[in-house]
Amino acid sequence: METLYAVTTGVLSACGLYLTLRGRTFSVVVGLTLLSYAVNLFLFSMGGLTTDGAAVIHDDGHGAYADPLPQALVLTAIVIGFAMTAFVVILAMRARSELGNDQVDGKKEDRE
Repeated sequence: METLYAVTTGVLSACGLYLTLRGRTFSVVVGLTLLSYAVNLFLFSMGGLTTDGAAVIHDDGHGAYADPLPQALVLTAIVIGFAMTAFVVILAMRARSELGNDQVDGKKEDRE
């Protein structure tokens, strides 16, 4: 299970970084979204992956339980990531309407 999380986090990070470095605003937005998903998986895996752990500690205090801190961090990161994505989409739409293209640097492509 941890290997699957590590591979998925690595693939999401690599794809997000590749898309973020592209020249179009849509691919930058998708890349930032993929990077935020990778960070969420990383934060969630830092708490330790337990499949049979209780969400709340038992009365006797023994046994495996799930750590609530990474879950709270991921929930907060999801909300912040959604707000960031909405802001960047509006920013990209505004830049497209004012500049007439969707290049990140605002310049037209050199096509022949």
